Amino acid sequence: MKQNVIKFFLIMGLNFYFSNSSQAYSTIAISDTNKQKTKEEQVMILIHTDYGEMKAVLYNETPLHRDNFIKLIKEGYYDSTLFHRVIDGFMIQGGDPESKNAKQGEMLGNGGPDYTIPAEFRTELIHRRGALAAARTGDNINPRKESSGSQFYISQGRVYSQEELNMLQRRMGKTFSPLQISTYTSEGGIPFLDYEYTVFGQVIDGLEVIDKIAAVAKDRFDRPTKDIKMTISIIKNPLK
Repeated sequence: MKQNVIKFFLIMGLNFYFSNSSQAYSTIAISDTNKQKTKEEQVMILIHTDYGEMKAVLYNETPLHRDNFIKLIKEGYYDSTLFHRVIDGFMIQGGDPESKNAKQGEMLGNGGPDYTIPAEFRTELIHRRGALAAARTGDNINPRKESSGSQFYISQGRVYSQEELNMLQRRMGKTFSPLQISTYTSEGGIPFLDYEYTVFGQVIDGLEVIDKIAAVAKDRFDRPTKDIKMTISIIKNPLK
């Protein structure tokens, strides 16, 4: 994975984030029956760290990302990798295999398998607090917005006022859906990343762990000065 995975993700995100902030998106309607069916069949995973555990579900609406993540988990790919890049109020990022046994202070974020995953954008899957999403290289070399084969991030973000969202819409030239507006003015998240990076899961328990990890001391590369290792396991797999 090329170095601009980090650079593009950081620049795009922080330009909007630190500003304090016309294409319209609509929410896909899902019947109550289908909602229940989807919920019952979702794969559930556990991300373990020294700061606590995060339980998350993987979305069936993004099968390519879901199946790839399951495959890597079963291979033990993520075990002993680091959350190598954390930005308080924004997100925590991991999934670089080169982070295993990396020397302290070494810049990370370039590792991963030799493939990408086609984007799977769904209007109802947004960057709410706790969203599990795939990192990727920038549009200049990746116009299809294809995802990294292994690197992911978990959104932290913040709560926005309606005025801030209005300003953000004008800057982006887009119109937020009712779902986006209600989500980002209540629970919070990262609205400017919607439909730019594929969201493929959601932390449903352990949201406070995101805050703990995001708040740690870090170096000039946004890498925690004390390594934060993870292991990921599947705790419920109805697709097996």
